[in-house]
Amino acid sequence: MPREMAKRKSARSRVPMRFRRDGSTCNSDDGAVMGPEQRGRVMEPSLNANPNGEEHKAAAKPFDISKRLIWEAWQRVRQNRGSAGVDNISLELFEQNIKNNLYQLWNRMSSGSYFPPPVKEVLIPKKSGGERPLGIPTVADRVAQTVVKLVLEPELEPHFHEDSYGYRPGKSAHQAIDVTRKRCWRYDWVLEFDIRGLFDNIDHQLLMKALHHHTECKWILLYVERWLKAPIQKQNEASLIPRSKGTPQGGVASPLLANLFLHYAFDKWLGREFPDLPFCRYADDGLIHCRTLSEAEVVLQRLTERLKECGLEIHTDKTMIVYCRDSQRRQKFKNNQFDFLGYSFRPRRCFDRYGRLFVNFTPAISRNAARALRQEIRGWRLQLRNDKSIEDFSRIFDPIIRGWLGYYTRFYASAFDAVADYINRAIRRWAMRKYKTFRGRKTRAARWVTQIATQKPQLFAHWRAGYIGIAP
Repeated sequence: MPREMAKRKSARSRVPMRFRRDGSTCNSDDGAVMGPEQRGRVMEPSLNANPNGEEHKAAAKPFDISKRLIWEAWQRVRQNRGSAGVDNISLELFEQNIKNNLYQLWNRMSSGSYFPPPVKEVLIPKKSGGERPLGIPTVADRVAQTVVKLVLEPELEPHFHEDSYGYRPGKSAHQAIDVTRKRCWRYDWVLEFDIRGLFDNIDHQLLMKALHHHTECKWILLYVERWLKAPIQKQNEASLIPRSKGTPQGGVASPLLANLFLHYAFDKWLGREFPDLPFCRYADDGLIHCRTLSEAEVVLQRLTERLKECGLEIHTDKTMIVYCRDSQRRQKFKNNQFDFLGYSFRPRRCFDRYGRLFVNFTPAISRNAARALRQEIRGWRLQLRNDKSIEDFSRIFDPIIRGWLGYYTRFYASAFDAVADYINRAIRRWAMRKYKTFRGRKTRAARWVTQIATQKPQLFAHWRAGYIGIAP
C-alpha cells in the first residue's frame, strides 16, 4: 500500500503545474469542482458534406449559384405544373424528396457537372391540322432552366424591341392586338408572315454568338450550350436522336432564346433596312405595316432572303399581303383579312360616337378560334352528365369560360355571341336529358335556361356578361 501511494505521488509530480488567474496552482484533482478539464484542442479537417458525400459550401464551387435561386425556380416550376420527362418523375414524385433533389441539382450546377438529360418529344395536334412536336424536359431540368432564365432574362429584356410581345414579362397578346389595330387604321397594307418551324431550326452558332454578346456569365453560357445539344427521345421509342440545330419547343428557356435569336435575325435588321415601317412580332408570327403594295412586295422579298441567311424559312401558306379595306379605303384586292393571335382583322360594321354606321377594319374572335372553342365544348359532353347539377357545371367550367371571355371579348365583343349561344345550347341539351318534363321540348328547355340565367347569372361568366338567351 505505501508503495502504491509513492507511485501515485511520483506520477503526479511529473504532471506540469498549471496556475489559476489569481496565481494559485490547480491540478486534475480539482476537476470534480471546476468541471471537465480544458485541454488544448486538436484541429481536425471539417468535412462540409451531407451523408451522400457532397459538399455544402459554395466557396468550394467554381460557380456561385445561390440556393435561394434554386428554390425560387422550383416554386415557379411547381406553379406552372407540367408532365414528367424521360425519367417519368412527376412533380408530385419529385416533391416527395424535394430537399435532396434540389440540393443535388444545386450541387451539380454549382460545380459545373450538371448535364441535361434527353428531352422527351410528344406530338400535339395543331389548330390548322397536322401535329407539332413538343419537347418536355424532366422536372429537375425545368428547374435548372428556370434558374438560368431568372438570371438571364433581366439582362436581355432592356435590349429587346418594344414591338416584340411574345413570352415577355409585362407584354401581352392584347397589347399586340391593340397596337396592330391602331396601325391598320394608319397604314393601308399589312405583310403578315410566319416562320416555319422556328424552334426546330435555330442556328446554334448564331445563337451562342448573340448570347456571348450580352452576357459573360460562364455557367449560363455552359448550360445553354449543353441544353442546345441535349438529344431527343421520340415518343414510344428508346433511341436518342442528336440535335445539331433548334431548341425544344416546350423548354423553359426556349422562348427567351428564340426571342434573342429573332432580335438580331429580324427586329434589328428591319429597323436598320426599313426604319420607317412599324412591325409587331409575337414569337414566330409577325406583321409589317406598309404604305403601298409595291413596298410590301419588296419587304417580303428582302425578308425571305434575310431569314434564309439565318437558317430560317418563310411559311408560304401563312404569309400574305393584306389590304386594310374600310369606308375610306375601297380599293379591291384579293386579301382583305388576316388572323393574328386568335383574332381576325377584317372590315366590320361599327358605330361611331354619333351613332352612325360605318365600315371599320378591326379585330374580333377568328373563325378558327371560335371553332376550337365549340369543339372543346362538345368535348365536355354535358348531355351525358345526368348526375351533375347546374351548380356542379358552374364549379367545373366557369373558370374556363371566364378565361375565354377575358381574352376574346376585349375587341368587338358581339362576335363572341355564337360561342356563348353554343354554351347555352349545350346546357339546354343537358336539361332535356336530365329532366323528363323537357324531353323532346326544345322551346320549353330554352326558356328554362334563360330563366336560370336571369335568376342566377353568377353561375357562368357569359351569363354575367349578358349572353343569356338562345338563338332560335
